[in-house]
Amino acid sequence: MENHVHAHQKQVVNRLARVEGHVRAVKQMVADGRDCPEVLLQIAAIQKAIDNTAKLILKDHLEHCLVHAVNEGGHEDFLEKLQEALDRYIR
Repeated sequence: MENHVHAHQKQVVNRLARVEGHVRAVKQMVADGRDCPEVLLQIAAIQKAIDNTAKLILKDHLEHCLVHAVNEGGHEDFLEKLQEALDRYIR
C-alpha cells in the first residue's frame, strides 16, 4: 500500500483524537452506572463524529486520489477499491 499525505490529514487526526477521548468518557459513564439513555445519546454522538470523519476521508479520496488515478490510467482499479471500501463501510 502506498503512503501519501491526505489533504485533510490533520483534521482527520484531530477528529479521531476527539472521538477517542469521547469513547473513553462513555466507557467511564458505563463504569459509573450512568443511565442508559445518557450513554446511548453519547454513543450516537460518537457514531456521528465517526461518520463525519469518514465523509472527510472520502472527500479527500475523491478530490485527490481519483484525479491521480485518472491521470495515471488507474481509474478502473480505483473504482473497484472504492466500491469495496464503500461496501464495507455502508451497512
